[in-house]
Amino acid sequence: MWVLGIDTSCDDTGVGIVRDGQVVSNQVASQTLLHQAFGGVVPELASREHTQVIDGLLQRALEQAGIGLQDIELIAATRGPGLIGALMVGLTYAKGLAYALGKPFVAVHHLEGHIYAAALQEPEVAPPFLALIASGGHTHLFLVPSWGKYRLLGATMDDAAGEAFDKVARLLGLGYPGGPELEILARDGDANKVPFAVPLKDQAGYDFSFSGMKTAAARFIQKGHAPADVAAGFQKAAVEHLAGVVARAARDHEVATLLVSGGVAQNGLLRERLSGHSLRVCFPPKGLSTDNGAMIALAAFRRSGEKGESLAVTAQAYLPLESVN
Repeated sequence: MWVLGIDTSCDDTGVGIVRDGQVVSNQVASQTLLHQAFGGVVPELASREHTQVIDGLLQRALEQAGIGLQDIELIAATRGPGLIGALMVGLTYAKGLAYALGKPFVAVHHLEGHIYAAALQEPEVAPPFLALIASGGHTHLFLVPSWGKYRLLGATMDDAAGEAFDKVARLLGLGYPGGPELEILARDGDANKVPFAVPLKDQAGYDFSFSGMKTAAARFIQKGHAPADVAAGFQKAAVEHLAGVVARAARDHEVATLLVSGGVAQNGLLRERLSGHSLRVCFPPKGLSTDNGAMIALAAFRRSGEKGESLAVTAQAYLPLESVN
């Protein structure tokens, strides 16, 4: 089965094609340069840019897969969560294609796509497992008792993990998006010289919080600490926070497998720290950690035995994952 997936949930336009559960094309148009001057995503600009590039991206995806549009058997798009204007571009485009071609359509939850991307290279992985999505817009920890069923264990109480990395990077005078640049700078620093506290260390639950670390970083910079040391200290504490919550959840729920996705999943220290536990840890292949259309196609393929959805389905900026299953 050939499945087309489209994701326009934020500032990346993603068009991917999957054949029988394997990615054959993954085209992503980044808007980083467009939003760089503003230090963050401008929703109206993001929506307009999606409309500008989505046609060309679809053609490139089809060429890479070596097929024509009529060969597509199932069409899918992200319905939420995300920026409402951006979501509407991809969702409306996909529904239009489905209607014109007479193909079934599936609306996919953005976070579900991330979970299936993390499972791609480990096809034998089976529930129950934990799923951590850590990105610029999301920090969620789910217990997945069976495919298609999700129980939210914890989420960020303020900033998302990737958002916090970007904000601290901006305080340090680094570019946008700042997460990768902060990681590079941290390699030259001493994490022990800047005493960042790990948030919510004594909590009984599984929530996350990063806004206090951002405030602490600003204070350390004002006190004259070396930028590299601040970067290293912040990264170490943020990673310890994420890994500590995951480890406690795995122990409490007697789960031995963890799937990790989202842009922060590319952080080398986080990968090292999570892999140091007794958990089996699965990461997405290169190019599928951040937002993309292939992960939406993967999620749709998993649901290909279901009846196609009504084209009347609407985009939703706020859409809890548990509520759609």
